[in-house]
Amino acid sequence: MIASPELVAALEAAISDAAGAFLIERAMPAVGGCIHRSYVLEGAGRKFFVKTNDRSQLDNFVAEADGLTALAAAGARVPSPLCLGESGTQAFLVLEHLELRGSGDHAALGRALAALHSVRGDSYGWHRDNFIGRTSQINKRSSSWNDFWRNARLAPQLELARMNGIENGLLRKGDRLISVLPQLLAGHAPAASLLHGDLWGGNAGFLADGAPVLFDPAAYFGDREADLAMTELFGGFPPVFYSAYRETAQLDRGYAVRKELYNLYHVLNHANLFGGGYAAQAERMMERLLAEVR
Repeated sequence: MIASPELVAALEAAISDAAGAFLIERAMPAVGGCIHRSYVLEGAGRKFFVKTNDRSQLDNFVAEADGLTALAAAGARVPSPLCLGESGTQAFLVLEHLELRGSGDHAALGRALAALHSVRGDSYGWHRDNFIGRTSQINKRSSSWNDFWRNARLAPQLELARMNGIENGLLRKGDRLISVLPQLLAGHAPAASLLHGDLWGGNAGFLADGAPVLFDPAAYFGDREADLAMTELFGGFPPVFYSAYRETAQLDRGYAVRKELYNLYHVLNHANLFGGGYAAQAERMMERLLAEVR
């Protein structure tokens, strides 16, 4: 059960305002996630999913609700954001509760992602900064994909690595990679597609009928290949997912190299957040990318 009576009262009031009178009868801890504390709230036959954290994380919840709303408007099935707020030292986000499972119609997921990517913006970036995990994600708009990936993705992660005291060899290679980025992206001017932004297996699930659900986005407009690349980073999705995606949207030539470049952003973020072997992994990725332009 949620320990704070003040938080319980705030949650009941916020949910009641948004969805009709609601009293919490049970609050069961939910598994998954490493940033927030999550619960399934039950009362009078209804359920809601809530995330809580320190009050300083309220903007993280605002950004998540913003991304979910954008994905839903584009036709993706998501847990709808209901309300958010704060109470004392705590912030919270209340979402629609969905009974999710790890397996389902991966072909439908591939088609759903292709449909999401068909939604286009007039520039790269987003109307606000958001978060990739706990890390602030810069989304300043740009008409140049090269400039966006350098200034809003790689450079901020390298600066965090410097602040975190990560080994200088990685930083030197990172600076060199920044300098050759125009060569790695030469001739590649992708459409500004609506992206999930943090699409690995843990941020997708399925309803009982197999229908796919997306959640925990870090949304922005960018190269659709960046989403596809991340699906391959942490174990990958089944082959049917990729074949279904390609039935609707073929990948451009040179994807194999760009995949490494796009996934470098996430590996650098993991190095900054968790340390361990991620810095060495990022350095190896940089070496492979630099070998492409020698």
